[in-house]
Parts: sequence; C-alpha cells; structure tokens
Amino acid sequence: MIPEIDKTIYQRPVELLQHLIRFDTSNPPGNERECIAYINHLLDVVGIKSHLFSKDPHRPNLVARLKGRRGGDGDALLLYGHVDVVPAEDKGWKYPPFAGKIAEGCVWGRGALDMKGAVAMMVSAFIKAKIEGTDLPGDVVLCILSDEERQGDYGARFMVEKHADYFKGIRYALGEYGGFPLYVAGKKFYLIQIAEKQKCILKAILQGPSAHGSTILQGGAAAKLAKLLDQLDKNLLPVHITPTVKKMFNAMADELPFPKSLIMRQLLRPGRTDFILNRVFKEKKKPFVPMFRNTVNPTVIRGGDEVNVIPGEIEVTLDVRLLPGFEPDDVIKELRPIIGRDAELELLLYDSMLGEPDMGLFATLAGILKEADPEGIPVPLMLTYCTDARFFSKLGIQTYGFIPMQFPEDEYIISTIHSVNERIPVESLEFGTNAIFQAMQRFHK
Repeated sequence: MIPEIDKTIYQRPVELLQHLIRFDTSNPPGNERECIAYINHLLDVVGIKSHLFSKDPHRPNLVARLKGRRGGDGDALLLYGHVDVVPAEDKGWKYPPFAGKIAEGCVWGRGALDMKGAVAMMVSAFIKAKIEGTDLPGDVVLCILSDEERQGDYGARFMVEKHADYFKGIRYALGEYGGFPLYVAGKKFYLIQIAEKQKCILKAILQGPSAHGSTILQGGAAAKLAKLLDQLDKNLLPVHITPTVKKMFNAMADELPFPKSLIMRQLLRPGRTDFILNRVFKEKKKPFVPMFRNTVNPTVIRGGDEVNVIPGEIEVTLDVRLLPGFEPDDVIKELRPIIGRDAELELLLYDSMLGEPDMGLFATLAGILKEADPEGIPVPLMLTYCTDARFFSKLGIQTYGFIPMQFPEDEYIISTIHSVNERIPVESLEFGTNAIFQAMQRFHK
C-alpha cells in the first residue's frame, strides 16, 4: 500500500528511506511497482514529470529530468539507483528487515545500504533542486530502476537496449557504490568508484557412470565434484595489477608516512601482493584480495533425481568476477591448471564493462568530499563486484560510485550489505544528500 504523500519529505531523507524500506521489493520476485509508484507520486506532487517504462508491469523503471541552463542531452548528468533488494530472512536480524526502524543512530533494514538509502539521497537532492529553483549547469536525469540484484533484464539492461534515447549524450553518472570512508593506518580515505569487475557465469559439467545406489562406484561425477570444490577452495587465481587498483593504492601511499607508504606500494608488485596481504593486512585483507585477481565461486550445484541412483552428470554454476580488461577465455585458462580437465566449462553469461575509466569528473567529486570532511582523502576505487554501470557503459556513460556516507573507524557498516542487520547511519543520509546536491550544481564547468 502506498503511504500518503508528503511533498516536504525530501527535506527528511531519513524518513523517505524508512518509507522505501517498508516496500518489500525482494528480488526474486521483485515487485518494485508500488515502491516506484510512491517515488513517481512524490515527484508528481512537487511538479516533476516522470515517465515509466516496463518490460513487466510489476517491475517498472522511472525516468525524470530537470532542465539546466545549457539544456540538451549532451550536457546532462545521470543519477540512477535501484529499489529491488536481495531477500532477507527474519532470522538473525536485530530489528525486522522491512520495518525501517531507527535505532542506535542508524536506519535498519534490507536495502538501507544497497541501495534504497542512496535512492533516498538522490530523490531528496533532485526534488530540492526543483523546489529551490537551483541553477543547474545542465540537465539532470533521475532514473530509478528495478532488477539490479539479478541480471538487470527488467531494469537497466532493458532501459539501455530499448530506451537508450533517454540517455543520449550523457557522459557522467552517479550510481552505486562508493563515497564511503576506509580507515588505513590512521588515515581516512573516501573511496570513489571509477571502475568495477565484470559479471561472468560459467557452468562446469562433470560426468561419470550412473549406477544403482547400492553399488560401490569410485571416481564418478560426485567424486569429480568433490575434487573440483576442494581445488577451488584451496587455490586462488593469479595476481594482476589493473590501472585503477594501481591508481588507488598509489594515491593512498602518497598520503602515508614511511614505511607504511612503502608497504602499500609493495602490494602493486605481483610477487609481493599476497605476502603483504597475509602478513601485514591480516584479518583486514578480505575486501582487498579480490581487487588483485579474478574470482570464481561455486554457487549452485545440480545433480541426481532419485535417492537410489548415483548421478551420471552433475552441474556446478560458477559465479565469476573478471577484472577490467579480462574476458571469459582468460579466466578459463587460469582455471584449467587448478581444476584439471574433468569438468567441461560452458559460458552462460558475460556482461562486459566497456571503455577505460573517464576521470573527468573525479576532481570535482573529490573536492566536494574534501569540503564536507577536510580530514578525508578521496581516492579512486575499483569495485570487486558489478552494478548497473556495466549496462550504461555501453552508451558511453562513465559511472562514479558516489553515495557519500560517514561511519566510525571501529564500525565497518558496509559489511552488512546483503547480510543481516543492514543499516545506514542517520547522519550519512544528510551527508550524502548534500554531497549529491553539490555534484548536481558542479558537474559541468
């Protein structure tokens, strides 16, 4: 049920986020319609015309535009975010995942970080610009999407393939995921995403003889499965130093005193990377390890139909995240020495990320964060998973993960994304809304 519209709610992004969380948009199945209808109605009551596009009427996407003084598509900035969320079980949650409860200085609930909190910031900043008659240097386009948490078939993929004209000429976009602080050696670094890994799905097919469940059968498909899983668990793929990761760690090293600066630069030497991660970063290495290599994880296993029949074929779905510049054949070559020849590998999906990062807006966004928090040091980030940016890249649009947040050094709240007790600090919503509002005024010189 859509709550009553209060056209002043844009002034209270915390309250707006609470409303958004209370729409259960778990994907699957999604059912984003009511959540997007609420945003659509909110825009309508403040005088902003929006358009809805859908491949499935239960899964619409919204596009709205504010005119800037330059006008025209070529000078527009895109703000985009998704309202679908990963499913949440009640088990383990401190507060109900779809209640949008404020407690302990945070808004709690599924989507608080990924990414209804960011949508609340964007919508609040967008409406603020309309209500206050803000002088925008160019048009600003707001796009609220469905289906990011799956394959984007009903969301960004659909919009890019079927309604690309609405994004014609846009060069820069603000999306997920970046703008949050990372504390290293007493320094506070704000990570602004400029690149991300590519999505790839492989299927491993393992075959062997089928037999009655009462017989003794060694070396069959199940045994090959055990070997495959064991090898993937024990072995990482090779280290690679990509340009964005090099920029990130050099920028951090530039701000650190010796010898910490030297240690940071040692990460960029492939023969030393794992040693530094294991011996220096230790328990804090988890978010960094995937930045240096392609990753492969078994996620779905299918095999056998009857309890008394030994299966002759088992399929394993592999979630692969490719570094920028790599392709599926590259990771298959890296996998073979690890898993051997028992498995036939089949490519199911590959969403490439097109183009090298365009750094043209980075200094502007970095400046906004420095003004908001002089202690913070903005650095570029390569995200270790993928977002809807991969689809917009096909239109020549450079996405910056710029959802500015603040949280203390001893509470790495980002780790609650896709996990229990997902939450965002109340102060982060005001902080992020103000930063996005500033970006809307400065994206074009």
